[in-house]
Amino acid sequence: MPDHSGKTSPTIPSSLSTGKHQFGDKFFRWLATGAGATIVVSIGLIAIFLLIRAIPSLQANNANFFTSTEFVTSDASNLRFGIRDLLTVTVLSSVFALAIAVPIALGIAVFLTQYAPARLSHAFGSIVDLLAAVPSIVFGLWGIFILAPKLSPVAEFLNDNLGWFFLFSEGNVSLTGGGTIFTAGIVLAVMILPIITSVTREVFRQTPRSQIEAAQALGATKWEVVRMTVLPFGRSGIIAASMLGLGRALGETVAVLIILRSAANASTWSLFDGGYTFASKIASAAAEFSAPLPTGAYIAAGFVLFALTFVVNALARMVAKGKVNG
Repeated sequence: MPDHSGKTSPTIPSSLSTGKHQFGDKFFRWLATGAGATIVVSIGLIAIFLLIRAIPSLQANNANFFTSTEFVTSDASNLRFGIRDLLTVTVLSSVFALAIAVPIALGIAVFLTQYAPARLSHAFGSIVDLLAAVPSIVFGLWGIFILAPKLSPVAEFLNDNLGWFFLFSEGNVSLTGGGTIFTAGIVLAVMILPIITSVTREVFRQTPRSQIEAAQALGATKWEVVRMTVLPFGRSGIIAASMLGLGRALGETVAVLIILRSAANASTWSLFDGGYTFASKIASAAAEFSAPLPTGAYIAAGFVLFALTFVVNALARMVAKGKVNG
């Protein structure tokens, strides 16, 4: 084909060009499919491994795995372990943390995206994100030595005035010690706050400008703009962020272990009780992992945590998808 100078430029045969494009498309498709399959296969292998290692211990268990409050694995010939208390403490502390963190994260995200000047938004957002870099052990030490003594008067006040409500009824742990689910839940809320805030903030920033300007053209106030455009648009993102935070709280180990280490009993659904979560119970018994059957008991508890996290995330995706389609 002649160019502007009158010279003929070489042309690439269409068949050769098409062949290269087809090969590139196929290669990229295989690469993407392999990457996705790696995650699926990894999750499946983890589940199979946990089941294989847990089944012998479950068969040797002399207590009801789902309803027993015992977790005695010191004698391999007389295993007695159940997950009722572990499930209670795990769910209660995580949901309590989520109830605290989500409204605060939502408020921070709205402030950073709709109210704060650009410079302040970037600086303040970076500070919030830095919380995610703090090690879990630091949060645990801060919670038990600094936060817990400050929360004791609050816990006593709630117990005295709202003790009729089961969440604030008196538990098996002294309120003055501070090693309660109440303290652990607040620490977990601080730990999951950066995750929820970061995801929610980025979703709010994607709100179509045309929708915001349309609401402003109708005379809507700043709050009405947020309520009518930003929050509805980011609803699925809020749910996804909350579930990410919940997954983080369900699996937290060191911080919860440090706070609840002195309170090993849980028999009620009170925030002023103590006990172990699934993760902290497994971490506290690392010395017992030399024998197959006792180790399998903790692996069985780990499998329940694995399944619980999987179900929570699956439900969150279903809810978020329903909100988007709706």
